[in-house]
Amino acid sequence: MDRQKGEIIRTLRANIEFTGVENRVIAITSAHPNDGKSTTSFYLAGSFADAGKKTLYIDADLRKSVFVGEYRIKRAEYGLSHLLSGQREFDEVVYDTNIHNLSIIVAGTFPTNPSELVGNARFADMIAKARQEFDYVIIDTPPIGSVIDAAVIAKQCDGSIFLIASDTVSRSEAKGMVQQLRAANENILGAVLTKANVGRGKYYYSKYSHYYTYSGYGAYSAYGAKQNEKVGQR
Repeated sequence: MDRQKGEIIRTLRANIEFTGVENRVIAITSAHPNDGKSTTSFYLAGSFADAGKKTLYIDADLRKSVFVGEYRIKRAEYGLSHLLSGQREFDEVVYDTNIHNLSIIVAGTFPTNPSELVGNARFADMIAKARQEFDYVIIDTPPIGSVIDAAVIAKQCDGSIFLIASDTVSRSEAKGMVQQLRAANENILGAVLTKANVGRGKYYYSKYSHYYTYSGYGAYSAYGAKQNEKVGQR
């Protein structure tokens, strides 16, 4: 990650911290696939870890996760779907990484009933356990413009962040997605505008949300390379 992108992620992290210490479990969703949601989520989790916060990144996209393939993770045998279906316990699906303070839960095997799984009691129990062990929990969810999962997950979180890629969604479409997300959890911490062609270090503020712009990250990141060296079950 280059300096500009690192500054943007640190700014995003700092603004989340200033929303209050009660906002520790955060769902991140996007309007559409390929908006940069998974990369932003993972970098944000890494930024919290770099700041000394014990952080858990959860890949909750049980439909079309790209996380394991994108970061070339090979040693994470079990994931979220195994936990939510009752096949594994919490400690069996949490993996340490070579990033100090950062642990992960990968998606696992794709189920046939993802909405039901993320809406069951085991998901709420997982969040309760994660709160006890971690300072921050960053949850990467499917695009809310495609499926309902993000809204279901947001109910269990302290707040949510909405990503929109530049020039890919109309104002009315984005407003409808935000309303859907707010119906599940009123605490929308802000929005992130991705893939925008702007000058170095430039970001915008609106009345209700903070908009951070960046041109997009490469698929294989510094965080991914570190994690590739050690993914060990706890």
